[in-house]
Amino acid sequence: MSPTNTKKYVADAVLFAISQVALYFAVKFIIGSLDPMKDKKKEAKAKSNEVLGKLGIKAMKLNEYEEIILSEVIFADDISVNFKQIGGLDPIIQSLRESVIYPLSYPQLFKSQSGLLGVPKGVLLYGAPGCGKTMLAKALARESGATFINLHVSTLTDKWFGESNKLVSAVFSVAKKLQPCIIFIDEIDAFLRERRSSDHEVTGMMKAEFMSLWDGLTTDEDTRIIILGATNRPNDIDFAILRRMPKRFAIRLPNEEQRKNILEIMLSDQNLEPDFDIDQLVARTASYSGSDLKEACRNAAMIPIREYMRNHSTPEGELTDIDPKDMNIRPLQFSDFFVPDGTTNPNDSVSNSSGSSKNSEMLEQEKLD
Repeated sequence: MSPTNTKKYVADAVLFAISQVALYFAVKFIIGSLDPMKDKKKEAKAKSNEVLGKLGIKAMKLNEYEEIILSEVIFADDISVNFKQIGGLDPIIQSLRESVIYPLSYPQLFKSQSGLLGVPKGVLLYGAPGCGKTMLAKALARESGATFINLHVSTLTDKWFGESNKLVSAVFSVAKKLQPCIIFIDEIDAFLRERRSSDHEVTGMMKAEFMSLWDGLTTDEDTRIIILGATNRPNDIDFAILRRMPKRFAIRLPNEEQRKNILEIMLSDQNLEPDFDIDQLVARTASYSGSDLKEACRNAAMIPIREYMRNHSTPEGELTDIDPKDMNIRPLQFSDFFVPDGTTNPNDSVSNSSGSSKNSEMLEQEKLD
């Protein structure tokens, strides 16, 4: 073979290789531009980089599924609720400190060869709506010092077969990399409800994958990962899930002492009349949930504001003669809580909360130490 032919063959080989590389990147670009999840993945990557920056982690290898899960991380600075702002749940708060916060923050105190003193696999908060389950989770996220993943079911659902399982796997891989970690699932009964033969195949696969990674053969007893669930329908949760949540706290409707504590916290920054009888208000709000009490206080606090606005408004509805530095708004009176104000009478909310507590009665409450 002559040198000229050799050079020609080499040149042809190089041109062929270059054309194949160009074809590869061209096809990859076209497929990428047609990807319906392109914007979502780009947004998740940007959010994950922001989260890693706040966590002080400069280099961490993450796949596209882990980036999506990382975007669900919530920081303590973004939450304004703490344990001091929650009234009437002091025994449960103390138990959460001892069984969740301390094992996550001080693992050296809970080391045991038998594993008896380790971090619980899961914690369940259950009870009637409006009794403070989500607020407890917020306060726990703020004061635990652990990485807090607020997991939404919509994050795990994907129209492509097998993608949901990869997202579930990413939940636990991210949690292991960022432990100590709390994975919070609000309304957990909607996601991990009792399995039935009528369930969709994808739903069954997601539940099986979740339970296997949560407490299966490949799980490590030393991991500091807690699944925190909240629900008002505990009997709908799969029994295998309940087994993985040994710590269960019933958040019931507040009693008289708890209602007084809640009202004192809610009205602490309000201008009350000198003879405001909070004990009588406590007696008149029997069967109210914490959410009902908050709504009653909000409605009552709006009445002096509404009177002030009506006294300083024109027939056309415009406000006049208002000095932000000198607004003479009268103190909040006891009668404001029981005067119809054109919105919602707080007494109407009693039946909403008291009837929904029946589900929580069917699940045995965790005995507080």
